[in-house]
Amino acid sequence: MGGVVEYDERWAEWFEQIRAAIPPGLVVEHVGSTAVPGLVAKPIIDVDVVVQTKREVAPAIDALAIAGWRHRGNQGIDGREAFDALRGLPPHHLYLVVEGSLPHRDHVDLRNRLREHPIDAARYGELKLELAPLLDTDRDAYLEGKAALITELLAAARAHPQLANGQAAED
Repeated sequence: MGGVVEYDERWAEWFEQIRAAIPPGLVVEHVGSTAVPGLVAKPIIDVDVVVQTKREVAPAIDALAIAGWRHRGNQGIDGREAFDALRGLPPHHLYLVVEGSLPHRDHVDLRNRLREHPIDAARYGELKLELAPLLDTDRDAYLEGKAALITELLAAARAHPQLANGQAAED
């Protein structure tokens, strides 16, 4: 399940299945391209478990481990803890972030920008489709190929902070 595919209405249902498996009391957000209706994506649900403070990270890691997720560390991104996908659930990437941290803001700001700006979403989708062949040969090149546009979209989202909160504004 690796290539970029057309949007699938089931992705919202897949997210709900994953959310249901996460221990109660943890805040869960659907992020990434599968959280943007109509956007092409790899059919892998990106999920952020969001805690309020750094002190809550270790207990949340423990709770997720008890529920079956294997902690993989930050994988080189400070402020974001990664976990292996839990078997029996739809394909997913699970991350633990502190609310308002840079990794959390990056995920939410990009998602919201793409949801609220169809032209940006179309540009991003076209780029993903163009770069998709690299997924089989050079994943790093695929990620690097998207980096400049993601940086541009995040800057645009942060230039209009009301959009980072999910509120639409005139373009």
